[in-house]
Amino acid sequence: MSIADRVRVKDVQLLSKRRYELKSATFDYRRSNGEWQTQVREVYDRGNGAALLPYNLNTRTVVLVRQFRYPAFANGYDDLLIEAAAGMLDDAAPEARIRAEAEEEIGYRLAHVRKVFEAFMTPGAVTEKLHFFVAEYDAAMRVSDGGGLADEGEDIEVLELAIDDALAMIGDGRIVDGKTIMLLQYAALHLFR
Repeated sequence: MSIADRVRVKDVQLLSKRRYELKSATFDYRRSNGEWQTQVREVYDRGNGAALLPYNLNTRTVVLVRQFRYPAFANGYDDLLIEAAAGMLDDAAPEARIRAEAEEEIGYRLAHVRKVFEAFMTPGAVTEKLHFFVAEYDAAMRVSDGGGLADEGEDIEVLELAIDDALAMIGDGRIVDGKTIMLLQYAALHLFR
């Protein structure tokens, strides 16, 4: 039996359509014991995205960004977030979008990017699926200072960190962004062994 056989959508209402869509869905779900249960969920649809961890094996470094994130601030986080470069796909292919984000945010034109996995980050409320990439970089690939697009409200600082320092920043709470933690753990397990 497919999951689609266990879901009967009864009603979907649009609650907000500003930058992205917020909907309320009412549906019946067949539980594992065979009973049907009516459930209501709010679903935030902001599209899919891509995230990137550039790494240099020779220097044992990675490139991350630091920027203000209002939702984190609103939840009590009183600092700039250290993150992997990332962006919404906006109807572009994941690899094309992450290459563009790399140039915009960190100022590198990367020769090869490699997709390593994809994941739903908040599947209980948000439809977004992230495509995760890694790419080797070196100083010759730097084409600008990066920093993001000011007209999109971006004010991004580029950080080149030793992989060991970046991993320590997870432990001491300076890196709290989920996508970044996932990519750094991937790098520790598969790239910097």
